[in-house]
Amino acid sequence: MNGTDGTEIDTDVLVLGGGPAGTWAALAAARAGSRVVLADKGYCGTSGPTASGGNNLWYLPPGPERAAAVDRRHAEGGLLSEPAWMHRVLDETYRRVDDLAVNGRYPFGVDPETGRRRGSSLQGPEYMRRMRRMVHRAGVRILDQSPALQLLVDADGVVAGATGVHRRQGYESWTVRAGAVVLATGGCAFLSGSFGTDVDTGDGHLMAAEAGAEFSGMEFSSAYALAPSWSGHTKGLFMQFATFYDDQGARLGDDRATAMRYLLDGVPVHARLDRAHPDHRDLMRRSQPNYFLPLDKAGIDPFTEMYPVRAVLEGTVRGTGGLRITGTDCGTSVPGLFAAGDVATRELITGGRSGGGSHNGAWAMSSGSWSGAAAAGFARRRGVADVAPPIGGVGLVGDPDRAATRSIIGLVQEHTLPLERSFRRTARSLEDSIAALDDAWTAAPVVLGGRGRELVRARSGAALLAVARWVSHTALARAETRGMHVRADHADTDPGFRYRLVTSGLDRVDVRAESDPAGRAESDPAGRAESDPAGRAESDPAGRAEGRPARRGASR
Repeated sequence: MNGTDGTEIDTDVLVLGGGPAGTWAALAAARAGSRVVLADKGYCGTSGPTASGGNNLWYLPPGPERAAAVDRRHAEGGLLSEPAWMHRVLDETYRRVDDLAVNGRYPFGVDPETGRRRGSSLQGPEYMRRMRRMVHRAGVRILDQSPALQLLVDADGVVAGATGVHRRQGYESWTVRAGAVVLATGGCAFLSGSFGTDVDTGDGHLMAAEAGAEFSGMEFSSAYALAPSWSGHTKGLFMQFATFYDDQGARLGDDRATAMRYLLDGVPVHARLDRAHPDHRDLMRRSQPNYFLPLDKAGIDPFTEMYPVRAVLEGTVRGTGGLRITGTDCGTSVPGLFAAGDVATRELITGGRSGGGSHNGAWAMSSGSWSGAAAAGFARRRGVADVAPPIGGVGLVGDPDRAATRSIIGLVQEHTLPLERSFRRTARSLEDSIAALDDAWTAAPVVLGGRGRELVRARSGAALLAVARWVSHTALARAETRGMHVRADHADTDPGFRYRLVTSGLDRVDVRAESDPAGRAESDPAGRAESDPAGRAESDPAGRAEGRPARRGASR
């Protein structure tokens, strides 16, 4: 990494990431009395998918409607979620929205018919502008344009800070020693061009894995959005009002899965928002003006005219997989390291279905608040380590080679972005991807490297490659179709697979079954380790308490 004479800071809590999860974590830690530093790869408040448009929030008042929503989502997610966690997130989200009010005024409007706050729809730019201001006023030190590259780990294996570079200061290095770290670096969209996800390259995933962290739900990474064919605008809420047609105007259907299937088969697909009520169209334009911008520029009225669409992979950003959560404090399997937002698994609240939009928004708000408060408590007990060297470093030590970085990123995209690779999987396609990606990982420590901007890009290339490998290995291990994970060679849902898969490792990728299918033995908020009515541990249909190993794969 460039230089050793850069910025050095000691603090209680370090938060990596400046999106909604990171800012809520920083705010919670500061309110708990901790000194807090927040380092963002971009500019806190403007970078990332939340700041780029309208955002939904899973926001429901207590009552029958909430209970029904939880039951429905639990079933839709393949029974891999935890209703207790879902209720906990809804409770926290309902409370935290109050924090966004200023001088008693709620910034996102009130429904004139019911008098309720419009908590389910937040304007991303205003939301994140407000979050940055709240974090700044809480005394948090913000390091903008300062991507983290490595975690610091002390002699006891406890995460104790991070190191990175300042983009706006000639890529001078920075080191923050901390009593605890909250990872809130977002998901991984594989540089697909999806709106606002250019910073979501899996950097936090790689740093955590180098410290020994585990992942869960990585097979649920096949979330695609529909965007105008000439644009990367993937905010897809209004697709619920679309009807899809071929290029001759023949109707294909009115759900996104149907559109994806036609695109997979090579059929051009066009959309028209002709199911939106005329009285609601002006409101739609006001609520998400960015959605209409590329269409207006093209001179297209999407309510009356068809426009061509394409499928854009959003990966784990709108998928489900991420760092495995081991407790109600959003701790990971590595001491001193907490996770919030899209970098963490969202299986606890959405199972195998996409958490895109409202559920991810509620999870960011809740997990950020919990992890920040927990990190503050951990830091008070632990203190700041005197000695904690950086760990890992694939992509940071090789000779500068821009062409090698481009080649590896291109290989990752070849095996992740196409619909035939991620939307509809087979053992054959996955084994082909694993062979190519594992071979690339073997070479990565030698070929990936750089200085300045290219150093950061090389590190992101290593992270993209690592995430693609975890996704492919885990998708091969789940030999069934469940939630968003579709196996063309295993089209049915297998009741025997009703457990979560835990993935770990760098040079060697291991995939195993979690001991309990819904993780209750380790993560149930009520602390219960339940079994099924027959007294068997639910993870294993054969009744073995430890579950069955799913798959073990090694680099070639």
